[in-house]
Amino acid sequence: MASIIEVSGLVRTFGKIEAVSDVSFAVEQGEVFGFLGPNGAGKTTTINVLCTLLRPTSGSASVNGYDVLRQRSDVRRSIGLVFQQTTIDDYLSAEQNLRFHGYAYGIPKAVREQRIQDLLQMVELWDRRKGNVRAFSGGMKRRLEIARGLLHHPRVLFLDEPTLGLDPQTRRHIWDYLRDLRQREGLTIFLTTHYMDEAENCDRIAVIDRGRIVAQDTPDALKDAVGGDLVTFAADDNAGAAEEVRERYHIEPTLQNGQVRFHVKSGETFLPEFVRTFPQRLNSVGLRRPTLDDVFLSLTGREIRDSELDEKELLLQGMAGRWRR
Repeated sequence: MASIIEVSGLVRTFGKIEAVSDVSFAVEQGEVFGFLGPNGAGKTTTINVLCTLLRPTSGSASVNGYDVLRQRSDVRRSIGLVFQQTTIDDYLSAEQNLRFHGYAYGIPKAVREQRIQDLLQMVELWDRRKGNVRAFSGGMKRRLEIARGLLHHPRVLFLDEPTLGLDPQTRRHIWDYLRDLRQREGLTIFLTTHYMDEAENCDRIAVIDRGRIVAQDTPDALKDAVGGDLVTFAADDNAGAAEEVRERYHIEPTLQNGQVRFHVKSGETFLPEFVRTFPQRLNSVGLRRPTLDDVFLSLTGREIRDSELDEKELLLQGMAGRWRR
């Protein structure tokens, strides 16, 4: 299967700050590829380079076979983009927002009008096509932005935190549309997210932290690499209990949030014997399959929710060197 996105040795700096450092990956045509990481990890910077909104400091990148430096117009015709923050015009109707986008891309009128109807029906906004966007909910606006991003038949749809700030039900609704789109259109979807459940929708994930990719694989493979099922427990003396686990089972546990944590294969088989024979009194015991939260913690030593310098601040710091189009 051909790679529709190729990135090699990508670096992007803002002054003395290296927001993206030697990033390389490829995305196959028709794939749902996710960039998973906290704020400030380099997700938005990377997507802005791929969408020709930022010039790379060094390295190379191509989208749909077009170089992001030398063939910007071809890249832009090949992609749809949904930003973190809404960019639709609140003073226009849903229909007018899409029509304006069609004008900008030079879509012939007959094709444009039919496509507008098809997309608004698909995202269940056809009945609200004449309505002012100011009255739309956050979820409706996001659905309209996805429809707008698809109007010119892009090969790749870039979604930067596509469900940020939306309630769980609306997030699920939007992902229903995206899965349907991928199947119907053969669309490649590239998304950035810090929502673990959202990343589960991806065929493959690149985990990015402090500007570097620290792992790439399928969600299941990443979770398997953590080392099996997660056992958590609390005792009167957690530090002593952790040492006991280390000596008895030759496992390296961690202490987090008042619990001892470690991974074992076949946790359902391991746990009954562990509880029966452990020398300390156990106040609580838990067992579960690894999650992507555990993956990130294992790879970086911290949780994905840990705050970092926001990339918007980096972008502002680098405005003097921003690519002038």
